Amino acid sequence: MPPRQAFTGSCRKLVFAFDVGTTFSGVSYCFLDPGQVPVIQGVNRFPAQEHVGGDCKIPSIICYDTNGTVRAVGAEATQEYIEEEIDDNGWVRLEWWKLHLRPRTMASFHIADQDIPALPENKTAVQVLADFMRYLHQCAKKYIEDSQANGADMLRSVEHTTEFVLSHPNGWEGPQQMQIRNAAIMAGLVPDTPEGQSRIYLVTEGEASLHYCLGSGLAADGFQDDNGVIIVDAGGGTIDVSAYHMTTAPSFEEIAPAECRLQGSIFVSRRAKTMLRDRLHGSQFGGEDMISQMAAIFDSTTKQRFGNENDPAYIKFGTIRDKDPSFNIRSGQLKLLGSDVATLFEPSAAAIIEAIDEQRHAATKTINTVFLVGGFAASEWLFMRLQNQLRPLGISFCRPDSHTAKAVADGAVAFFLDHRVSARVAKFTYGTRCATQFDRNDPQHKLRASMAVPRPSGRTVLPNAFSAILTKGTAVSETKEFSKNFITEVVDRSACDMITTEIVCYRGGSSNPRWTDSEPGMFSTLCNVHADTSKVARTISPRRGYAGLQFYRQEFSIILMFGLTELQAQLSWKEDGIEQRSPATVVFDQVVEAA
Repeated sequence: MPPRQAFTGSCRKLVFAFDVGTTFSGVSYCFLDPGQVPVIQGVNRFPAQEHVGGDCKIPSIICYDTNGTVRAVGAEATQEYIEEEIDDNGWVRLEWWKLHLRPRTMASFHIADQDIPALPENKTAVQVLADFMRYLHQCAKKYIEDSQANGADMLRSVEHTTEFVLSHPNGWEGPQQMQIRNAAIMAGLVPDTPEGQSRIYLVTEGEASLHYCLGSGLAADGFQDDNGVIIVDAGGGTIDVSAYHMTTAPSFEEIAPAECRLQGSIFVSRRAKTMLRDRLHGSQFGGEDMISQMAAIFDSTTKQRFGNENDPAYIKFGTIRDKDPSFNIRSGQLKLLGSDVATLFEPSAAAIIEAIDEQRHAATKTINTVFLVGGFAASEWLFMRLQNQLRPLGISFCRPDSHTAKAVADGAVAFFLDHRVSARVAKFTYGTRCATQFDRNDPQHKLRASMAVPRPSGRTVLPNAFSAILTKGTAVSETKEFSKNFITEVVDRSACDMITTEIVCYRGGSSNPRWTDSEPGMFSTLCNVHADTSKVARTISPRRGYAGLQFYRQEFSIILMFGLTELQAQLSWKEDGIEQRSPATVVFDQVVEAA
């Protein structure tokens, strides 16, 4: 890759990237000084954190008291005294809370809301995210103050201009992006103003991981010739799989719809706890407290070390006096067959393999390289399982380096600096519900003849039609615009001053969906676009329609930009033959959060 260029701005800037993961979270940052080449740095020290260094992350844990006040976050929430507070004072320790934000449209048959630790009654998932991001921000500023010369002065100089890059899984959609933005405002990262909102940037974890890999000398070698590359970001909750192709260095395009699977490393731990409960039923060590303790030890040690299913694995939970040979417990440790432990990992590996296969099938270029990053990538068993699957296919498979856990945070800053991806692929088909002119010769129209509705002009239309704007699998550049023409007929002119239209997402298998009533479960409202059409209304005059009825006919277009990480919209109309435009507001439905 070409070397990063010096910052050309006129004044100093600061960029923070927050990688809020299901199990662990990290922060990276970069000061941009005029004339200097930007250097990405990590926040490598947090309160109560024993491990420091380039791979430093904190547990995504937060503790609240009974009033909903934050009492401990990250590594602080794992200290011994916290357990006493939980038992004595009813504090709540939250883990895996990020999964409460997941889209309900994601395939997640193996997980239900009751499988995720419940939120406190006085907290929503967005509020928890805000509290957590506030803590990350405080820690990041403290780290800069303590580790950089004149750090406090440097922070003061960029206090009101700091930019924030917030990453999210590939499968998170518009409503989740809205929640992340709301949480950032609640956390006090930026004010709730247009200027404040403009300082928040969202990036998928897959795209952030691509930028991280591009900064790795080993990974950069994989982007060559006319081949595609798949990035697998294996995290605690989700597996994000994305495919890219280098067009003209250093520009890249997505070449397949990004994948997201809920099969991260926490699900290995969940399966382990279920297995322990079954295996130790009837043993003196089969109580729920002991099972929870063993599961925690499995998660922190056994899971990390497991690499060969031909070798036994151990959970060391007690002292030399703790034994029950009939349950394979000796000297305070439980012995497990390696083949049994492998079954705990296999569903996650199978999900990754399936996602890679789907990416290879959908990609417009041949895939010759797969990179594995993320915290789960440290699993030797997972790495070997995927390598054994991919090498016979002639696919090069590797982990860029040892610091794969910081791939998203570092990559999110690189996304801000370098912006390598110029086109993204639509994951679904998007369009609008509309009415279409009734055609008595069309068989589908005949089936719906009883639904025909007369319009003021005398036209007869059918409801429940679907008009596609963007088809699944289409590569969309950041500057590409998609226009949808609208015609409204109303009797009351005041109804022409404002328009609200639904943007609908079709998730089914048809390449040309025409009717929303044929597969009603496959259509869902992505968002609503609100636009002030009063300026358009000024250009129209009354008309005479059916039976001399006076009505107003209004014509305009909604312009949509899908190529950015977030959907944007504009309103377009003609006035005296000249196109006019004005902003339109994209509003996502509020997400019902599980408590």
